[in-house]
Amino acid sequence: MNTETLQSACAVSVLVPAKDEAENLPLFVEQCDETFRARTEKYEVIVINDGSTDSSAKVLETLAAKYPFLRVITHRSQRGIADALRSGFLAARADVLVFFPADLQFKPEDIPRLVAPILAGESDMVTGYKQGAYEKAFVSGIYNKLSRALFHVPVRDLNNVKAYRREIMEEQPARPDWHRYMIVLAVAQGYTVTEIPVPLYPRHAGKSKFGISRIPIGVLDMLAVWFELRFGQKPLLAFGMLGAGLFAIGLFSGIAALILLFTRDIGLRAVWTVIQTCLVLGSVFFATGLLGEQIAVLRSEQRELRRLLDERR
Repeated sequence: MNTETLQSACAVSVLVPAKDEAENLPLFVEQCDETFRARTEKYEVIVINDGSTDSSAKVLETLAAKYPFLRVITHRSQRGIADALRSGFLAARADVLVFFPADLQFKPEDIPRLVAPILAGESDMVTGYKQGAYEKAFVSGIYNKLSRALFHVPVRDLNNVKAYRREIMEEQPARPDWHRYMIVLAVAQGYTVTEIPVPLYPRHAGKSKFGISRIPIGVLDMLAVWFELRFGQKPLLAFGMLGAGLFAIGLFSGIAALILLFTRDIGLRAVWTVIQTCLVLGSVFFATGLLGEQIAVLRSEQRELRRLLDERR
């Protein structure tokens, strides 16, 4: 059976990043089996074993022999959720993808609800909105409020289970932790997003892999995504304008300082230091903007080559 036949035979690919989830995986896959048997569309589950150090590999081997819909991808070392989703995407056979964790905080029975608007042609992406007690609700609330204010996305919960068309993943930058901003990037590219309530349950076993130390990383990623969307295509707008502004301040201040020095014999060393700093920094920022423009051109050509390759495939 060729790849096109496999892809057409499968409607939905569920991508499940798993790190040390040996205790959760048997029940998770069992619940997937119960859910999918009642559906007319065909599902596959791709578990990405992301460098687990427990018995996940052995458990997955046993489960794959029992459940035909289960496929396993293994990372030798932990590479993170974004990389795991990329590996799952490359192996997926369907045109609709679902990001779903293996910790059973979300039940597989909700997967058909996530994909229904996409299969019906009503939306390009569907994201869940957590319903229930959430131990990191305060941090998540701040993160979501900042994101909505910065990006103006029409959803309340950015970092949750989600279903999306394959082409959305094709256009996502392969950057660590940027899976949290998949909705933001999809909306910026013109895709439609729908939000539905999804019940949240306590973890079946194990503990969360994310702590408060992730907050600074999340904030920096948020700023990086904002800069990418605002100035990624035209970096000269940011660096060039800033550099030109500083250079202009330094230049006119220097002219004014020279006039004062020659007409009134007034001169301050600190003023000349500021002027020199503005001139140097202005030149550096402007040159950085020009280099950024060259990088942007190369990235544009790379995207066009990827598009042509996808069309040929």
